[in-house]
Amino acid sequence: MKFRNYIIALAALLLTSCSDFLEPDSISTFDTNYVFSNVDDARRGVNAIYVQFGVDGFRSRLSNNMTGNTDIERQSGWTSSGDRYQIWDLNALSSNGDLRQFWNAAYTAIRDANIAIDGIETSGALDSEDVLTSRTMYHLLGEAYTLRAYWYSMLTYYFGDVPNVREAPKAGNDFFLPREDRNVILSQVIQDMINIEEKMMWADELPYGIEQVNREYTLALIARIALQRGGYFLTPELNMERSGDYLDYYQIAKDYTGRLMALKDRPLPKDFRQVFLNNAKFITPVNDDILFEVPFAIGNGDVGWNIGVTVQGGATAAHDYGSGNNYMAIPPSYYYSFDTTDLRRDVTCAYYRVNTDFVEEFVNGGISNISQGKWSRYYLDKGPGASSAKGTGINWPMLRYADVLLMHAEAENELNGPTAAAQEAFKRVRRRAFAEKDWDAKVDAYVASISASKASFFDAIVDERAWEFGGEMIRKYELIRWGIYSQKVAETVQTLKDMADSAFNGSGPYSDLPDYIYWKLDASGHFTVLNPNRKVPAAPDDTWNRESWLLDLHSDATTYREWITKDWRNYIDQGPKPGVVRYIFPIPEEAITNSQGVLKNDGYGF
Repeated sequence: MKFRNYIIALAALLLTSCSDFLEPDSISTFDTNYVFSNVDDARRGVNAIYVQFGVDGFRSRLSNNMTGNTDIERQSGWTSSGDRYQIWDLNALSSNGDLRQFWNAAYTAIRDANIAIDGIETSGALDSEDVLTSRTMYHLLGEAYTLRAYWYSMLTYYFGDVPNVREAPKAGNDFFLPREDRNVILSQVIQDMINIEEKMMWADELPYGIEQVNREYTLALIARIALQRGGYFLTPELNMERSGDYLDYYQIAKDYTGRLMALKDRPLPKDFRQVFLNNAKFITPVNDDILFEVPFAIGNGDVGWNIGVTVQGGATAAHDYGSGNNYMAIPPSYYYSFDTTDLRRDVTCAYYRVNTDFVEEFVNGGISNISQGKWSRYYLDKGPGASSAKGTGINWPMLRYADVLLMHAEAENELNGPTAAAQEAFKRVRRRAFAEKDWDAKVDAYVASISASKASFFDAIVDERAWEFGGEMIRKYELIRWGIYSQKVAETVQTLKDMADSAFNGSGPYSDLPDYIYWKLDASGHFTVLNPNRKVPAAPDDTWNRESWLLDLHSDATTYREWITKDWRNYIDQGPKPGVVRYIFPIPEEAITNSQGVLKNDGYGF
């Protein structure tokens, strides 16, 4: 049985509502001495932690549509008062249902991780005389510690200081814990993983490979959370600060990315597109780019439903691929930030859709609705049904080896400047982005040019991570830890205005870019564009369709399209403190009520 199906089967038995985020139910109702006394049952107990990836709080909320707006992904939160719109517009209320779902999913997963940790550590199975049993139990313990660390990382990004629940729910425990300093929590979960990673198994030693937490993911997550711990964060006084010991955590990030690179290095696969096509083809290669991906079963998971290339379906459609949309658009400022020969651009950005006739065409909304091209239900080998929508079964990548290389380059640069080691890690990612014939100019000369100082190398890291991970919905967390969130979105708005002015006036810094684009279907029936990178006076013949492009950023009534001036306004100058992004949200009312007066929403301008 595929691990994704195994988890969903378990979910049917375990998944219950969670009215109190600390209330013990689900797996805790079993006798833990029995559950964790042998490998098979311990496996089931650890699987309970994975169940929360399959609920809406993660699969359609936290994984993707809660992570805007940034300089490379956007949505118009000001157009509605609905839950996700409140989050996009940074004005979410404590009654917000999406935040409640995420909070409950996180603390349910943490509870089940605590149960597994306690059960495994007290079962005696770790000390089994059977070597394989002992090794497997240690690995399962590592899975539990790692999954707990992930959820705490996310909780602190969204809520700041949160209750730090580290014990399995038992009679006599204090179930009403106050907020704990986010730095204390992050330091603890980093150390938890450091203590266990050596006893974990690599993906190629595991029955489910990259569809379960493995040693390489744990090593990489140590680094990612270490950079979070060493980065900037918002205080209740609405200041962005970092702790005085931040370099200690950059050192951890350097050490543990270096450890993974030394112990389990692998070449990045040459075909960037295939990395993501594998998700839709249900191919899960080990020792490849993706280190761990959430294993969604068919009928679960929203990749290709609310993220990816749009497909128009329904009962009357001429195909059986169903319907999928894209909640997060890519601004053209990001699209045109790419080198025109960068192979990643046309994988990451798509401005076509698939209509009900199963024909590719220019996307509705045009330049305001460039979609993430890395995923789509359109890429499935077999359509899940004309009326299907959610539940594509397409896995969601959580962390890639390219990220490890760029984290290593970043940490090394912060500690020692753009050394040869930092440059080589950076080059390894960039080589895949360009044809080998272009490496001298696009890789070697480029990296030499940005390595004049620590500052210039850092700026290049910021850019490279944007180009490498566009649409993977991790940019928000990077901008936060770098302390440049408001700065980067302000730059985005200014670039979009300059693009609109250049197109409308026929002069300016972007006047060579297309005011109109011309498209048609090529001989194989696929969407192709005549002039993606330049303005042309006209199409060569009447087989081409013309669509307004950069000109569509201009508005005669408001000068600029409203989404340009409003999508990021609360991130720049109309939030509680201009120049600071209030990315922290209020704790859900349900959790406040159930805490019996221990928790409250104060600080952060609430």
